[in-house]
Order: sequence, then structure tokens, then C-alpha cells
Amino acid sequence: MNTLQDITAALVAPGKGILAADESTKSANKRLAAVGIAETSEMRRVYREVFLTTPQIEKHLSGVILYEETFNDHIRSGVPFIDILNQKGILVGIKVDQGVMPFGAKELITDGLVGLPERLKVFKEKGAHFAKWRAVITIEGDELPTSENIHEHAVSLATYAKNCQEAGIVPILEPEVLLQGGHTRARAGEVITEVLQEIFVEIAAQGVDPEALIIKSSMAISGSDSGCKDTPEEVAEDTLSAFHNSIPEEVTGIVFLSGGQTAACVTANLQAIAERKEVMWQLTFSFARALQGEALVYWAGDDEKIAHAQDIFLKRLELVALARDGRYRSEMEEELQALL
Repeated sequence: MNTLQDITAALVAPGKGILAADESTKSANKRLAAVGIAETSEMRRVYREVFLTTPQIEKHLSGVILYEETFNDHIRSGVPFIDILNQKGILVGIKVDQGVMPFGAKELITDGLVGLPERLKVFKEKGAHFAKWRAVITIEGDELPTSENIHEHAVSLATYAKNCQEAGIVPILEPEVLLQGGHTRARAGEVITEVLQEIFVEIAAQGVDPEALIIKSSMAISGSDSGCKDTPEEVAEDTLSAFHNSIPEEVTGIVFLSGGQTAACVTANLQAIAERKEVMWQLTFSFARALQGEALVYWAGDDEKIAHAQDIFLKRLELVALARDGRYRSEMEEELQALL
């Protein structure tokens, strides 16, 4: 793969998606604690090893986003995680944002632009092909997000994307519209549209190549406190409407975050989106908890359960990959339930 466009196309290739194994130390510890696993660097390393050494994941994964701790670490036998992924033909990605800071009274902005070109150079030399930057967008009635917050996120994302492309790394831009809140699905769609429109204004202003980037987006879903349960068809309609109103045709691919949806729910929603054949972009997944959660609960830190936990992970990965191509059916969930 000689060009950024080649890498971009490979990351969103048919039948494949991206594993987001880039939870921060705090987030990873929270996941481990929830299933009774010690919150230590050693157990975080084993947690990564369980999933990244699962046999045959390369059938369904084009790339894996790593946190810096994992990027520089190795499995128990001493083989670096980067080498494990390279051996499987899976592209290595790196989370480069450095968390969030307050923006006004109720919003957040992402940190990490200072020193980013230098850090990207090091990651590139060590084998990173792509990177990720997350922006957190809060909905609260018609008041949030503010136009100022949206603009600052767009500028930061475009600056990050420019730095990545100059370093020879494909940028994934993740404006996550949070699920938390009482908003409607329509409101979520409006915010996704507004945020993406502003991002592409800034991308054009900074001379970022839209063919050599990937958008990682939320789906348009009613807020977790709204009391509404959206059908997959409703989610698909409003999500794609937002994209058609905001994302240029030149963009090669869009990947979805799960954003707190259950594994079965987000898989069904991805299937409904994939069924709409008129879509001009490659659409696929970049999930974390929705791919790993069921296997993590089963494993719970027990070495004797690793092999079966990997079977559970591979089955969820298979179902999501089928949904990505519009070939998933809800009855397939029974196959996974039989493993739990």
C-alpha cells in the first residue's frame, strides 16, 4: 500500500471493519472492574492479548486502533502487539488525542494538538498506518451543542487530519454525538448533520484530502433518557439522511461507533443501514464494547476460559461483518447465545 488512499480503501474493504481497542487506562480499568478483574497494567495487557491473538480475526478485521500503552507493549511471550497484527495482515492504528477538557460550563473539547506532528512521526516510524481523534458532542435540548463548541471541534479535527496526512498516516475523525440525554432521534440527526457540515468546511479550508480520511460517526438514535426505542429502519433512514446532507461523495468510507448500544441492537442497526444499496460510501464498523463485551464477561480474567472467550468474540465479529454487508439476520443471534 503506497498511498494514503490505498490504506483508506483497505480499512473500509467489503466484509471487514475496525476494532477499537483504544480505551484509555481509565476506561479499560472500568471495563475490567465491572467483571471483577484487577485494575492493573498486567491485566490490561492480558485483556488486549485475549482479543488481539484470537485466531482468524483477520477474516473480519482490516485494522485495530490501539492505545499508546498497547502500541508499545507485547504479549506474554514477548512478541509486540504490533507484530501480532502485522502477522495477521491487520493494519495498525493509534489513538492520538489526549482526552477532554472543559469547554464552557457543560461542554467538552479535545486535547492533544500540541506536539502532535512529532508524536505522529514516532508512531509512523513504529508502524502505525492510521490514527484516531475523538470529539465529544453533548446534546441538551436546543441549547447544546453550541455553535462555538461545534466550530472548535471542527477546527481541531481538521488540524489533526492535516497533521496526519502530512505524516503519511490516514486520519479517522470521530465526532461522537453522545447517546446520553432525552433528545429525539430527529434531534440527533440534526446535530450529526451540523457537526459534519462544519467539519468539512474546515477540512476544505485546511487543504485536507477528503479521499484519504475516514469519518467515524454515531448513528442517529433517540437519547438514552428519551423513553423511545427506535427501529433499525428508522435509525438507518435518519442516519443516512444526515450523511447525505453533510458528507461529500469524495469521502471513501464511514465507520460507525457503537456509542453504548447493545451488541445485538447495533448489529441490527448496521444491517438496516447496509440494506440501503444506494449509499455512495463504504460503510462499516469500528466498535469496542459491542465487539468485546460478551467475551469479556465470559472470560472475567480466567486463563482457562480464554479459548472459549475468543470463540465468542469471533462469532460476534462474524455477525457484525455480515451486517456490514447486509447479510445478517436476527436469528443468527441464537448461534452466539449458544456460546454464552
